Amino acid sequence: MDWQALLLSLKLSAWTLVLLLPVGLLTGRLIAWNRFRGHTLLQALLALPLVLPPTVLGFYLLLAFSGESALGSAYQSIANQTLAFSFEGLLIASILFNIPFAVQPLQRAYESIPADVRDAAACCGMSAWQQFRVVELPLIWPGLLGAAVLVFAHTLGEFGVVLMVGGNIPGETRTVAISIYDSVQAFDNRSAAIMSGVLLLISLAAIALVFTIGNRQQGGYRDTH
Repeated sequence: MDWQALLLSLKLSAWTLVLLLPVGLLTGRLIAWNRFRGHTLLQALLALPLVLPPTVLGFYLLLAFSGESALGSAYQSIANQTLAFSFEGLLIASILFNIPFAVQPLQRAYESIPADVRDAAACCGMSAWQQFRVVELPLIWPGLLGAAVLVFAHTLGEFGVVLMVGGNIPGETRTVAISIYDSVQAFDNRSAAIMSGVLLLISLAAIALVFTIGNRQQGGYRDTH
């Protein structure tokens, strides 16, 4: 079992979750409750990682992170290292390819809030923060939880973008998915089976948690009606 790779994957998943969920909350709310010029185009751009091959996305990110690009050269001058083949570059790539998994569940959750509920909250004189904390957050909670689980699980198992952008540097960019691939290539099926089983159990537990909480909420709703 490659514990170093597993811990790195958990670290990457946790940081991606922490940085991406606020973006998902704001973007999902914007798209759900507003119609503006370019609305459809924005939705299409946010959903693009779902249909774009990971190697294609990884290739463009690799170009953007290289020392020859404006972003890559600026980062290199500040951090004295390249953004490509670094944990920081891997984190940025992880955030980008996980955007639809954070935005879409929250967009659907916001769309399910009736307009009269939002109007009533505004008429009560609530501030924007109070409306979010008292009205919106309890209603979008299932969507928020679903987005969190999807982002975490998808990051944990991602392979193509990670390999293209981060390579295979132990302790820096070598995630558990890459470690599984390396084990298979080395005909070490036992290690590959153990690591695959760990990922399977983590993913299954995360999804089971979402369904458990969702079923309890539906049960509570039925009991009150």
